[in-house]
This record gives sequence, C-alpha cells and structure tokens, in this order.
Amino acid sequence: QVQLVESGGGLVQPGGSLRLSCVASGSIFSIRNMGWYRQAPGEQRDLVAQITSIGSTNYADSVKGRFTISGDTAKNTVYLQMNSLKPEDTAVYYCTYTKDARIYWGQGTQVTVSS
Repeated sequence: QVQLVESGGGLVQPGGSLRLSCVASGSIFSIRNMGWYRQAPGEQRDLVAQITSIGSTNYADSVKGRFTISGDTAKNTVYLQMNSLKPEDTAVYYCTYTKDARIYWGQGTQVTVSS
C-alpha cells in the first residue's frame, strides 16, 4: 500500500511562488515514478510534472520554465517549486506515484492564484 500526503498549497498573488511537498510512505522504493497532476474546476486532471522511471523529468508545456520538480530520496519526498504563478495555475494539485501500472493519488492541495 502507498500513502501520499501533500502540503504547501494556498493563496498567492500572480507572479508569486509556492512550493508543494509530497511525502510518500508504504511500499515506496524510489521517488522515481512520482509526479504532480492538477485539476481546475470543470476541467480534466492533467499532468504537470513527473520524475520518470529513469530519473529524468517531464513538464507540461504550460509550466515549462516556471515549475521545477525535485525529490529527496532519503525522505521519500517530492517537491514542486512553482514560480511566476498565473491565475490559470489555479487548481487542486495532486501528488502521484505509479507502481505496477497503478497510479496512487494523494488527497490534493488547493492552489489559488489571485490578486
């Protein structure tokens, strides 16, 4: 079993920054295959960033150059540093872990970008 707990969401003004954290526990062997999705009201849930099985990173085009995913293997923690935030980044952000073709989800953390 896998448990994922996100934190770090909140209200921020356009142009501001936030750092999300996700602590994983349970049958976690690596921070690889961990990532972040987001879902805005009325929209589908989309991939934001991920650490792949080979340790590389992928980003959605809309966040490239502004968001950075990183991790601390010793702490089983993945971070999402979000800079130059825009109102369109407003969404619930979910941490994920993929194992044996199954995606585990955290409970989500709300990010609101508004003046």
